[in-house]
Amino acid sequence: MKDYIEERAVEIAAYIIENNATVRQTAKQFRISKSTVHKDVTERLLQINPSLAREARKVLDVNKSERHIRGGLATKEKYLHQHA
Repeated sequence: MKDYIEERAVEIAAYIIENNATVRQTAKQFRISKSTVHKDVTERLLQINPSLAREARKVLDVNKSERHIRGGLATKEKYLHQHA
């Protein structure tokens, strides 16, 4: 694996952990696709630094479990502004 890919995977995991970031937020920050973020954290990072990969995975799992709530709140906010 290329060095810059390994470095990016570690940087992505650190960003996710420090900021409680979602895959989408992380992809935007690093200007890469969501699938690249996911692959870096779930596959590449496991080979490089398994403990860091587990920490990042915990954050992503929490975000995934809360995703439906955030979506509902965003929809509610959208319609509140349309009727005002």
